[in-house]
Amino acid sequence: MTVTSPAEVVAARPQPRRGVSFRDAGPPIALVVIVIVFSLLSPQFRTLGNFQNILDAASVLAVVTCGATFVLLMGSIDLSASGVMAASAIAVALLVENNRNGNDLGFLGIVIAIALGAALGCLSGVLLMALKVPSFMVTLGVSAIGLGIAILMFAGVQPNIADAALESWATDRLLGFTYLTWIAAVCVLVGWLIQRYTRLGRYAFAIGGAEEVLALSGVRVAPYKVAVFTLAGAFYGLGAVMVTSQLGAGLVQAGADFTFSSITAAVVGGTLLTGGRGGVLHSTVGVLLIVVLTNGLVQIGVSPYWQGGVQGLIVVVAVAAAALPLRHRNQVVK
Repeated sequence: MTVTSPAEVVAARPQPRRGVSFRDAGPPIALVVIVIVFSLLSPQFRTLGNFQNILDAASVLAVVTCGATFVLLMGSIDLSASGVMAASAIAVALLVENNRNGNDLGFLGIVIAIALGAALGCLSGVLLMALKVPSFMVTLGVSAIGLGIAILMFAGVQPNIADAALESWATDRLLGFTYLTWIAAVCVLVGWLIQRYTRLGRYAFAIGGAEEVLALSGVRVAPYKVAVFTLAGAFYGLGAVMVTSQLGAGLVQAGADFTFSSITAAVVGGTLLTGGRGGVLHSTVGVLLIVVLTNGLVQIGVSPYWQGGVQGLIVVVAVAAAALPLRHRNQVVK
């Protein structure tokens, strides 16, 4: 019997395409088309100030989507973002200078809040491996745990931050963009480097493309799954810190809607729900598509009540378009 080495499995699994396929080019082309259409319909849309606003508005979603993307690459679904962000948001607000207590941990408080997000992500991974149940069920439970922790820390009194450094993330600008935008750009770069050049990133693709083959080759899949969920939790925690900087306070609702929006953005950008295809750059394009579409609809006067419906329609079309070439595969989302 021939034994396949882990290296051979990674080489044999679906690799990120080095060329540009039509499916890869579709989301960027759609982004360009949408920008052109809205630019023609609204002079305000094509201003430099609005371009800066779009990137600033996309910053938090881009960071959260980076985390969700790694989970999706494995063919799993992570519904814990809102709960993890709630816990991390309240934690950072209580650890930096605030109106509730005498804490003033500064950057250390930010690190602890991100570590809390990573710990909750790790809990998702450990429970997934221990219970052997679908990932969306486990992460939904962890989301509830995160919300519970946030409510306990909130204790009925909103913590308002007074930390000048953290507040500056959302107010100060570098080359015309807020620090939040630059943080998001660094996260996208780091996410891409992890995906492209580390074993964790390569095995995330391999798990999504051929988990059984990878396991049979001798690779212990469980630690890599736990590591991916931990990484995702860290991204969610950082996203929560960024939201807290924007709001100037820690809120239990800090992560509201980010679970759906991050998965939507990743799928629209070309990251498959079934795993093994897509990546951080694909998902970033999806983030820009969602944010540009939302901004453009506002600029041309479309009611906000229609925007959610339009976003939902787009994700359904994107999922259908991505699944069409794979209709011959009887694959269950893990």
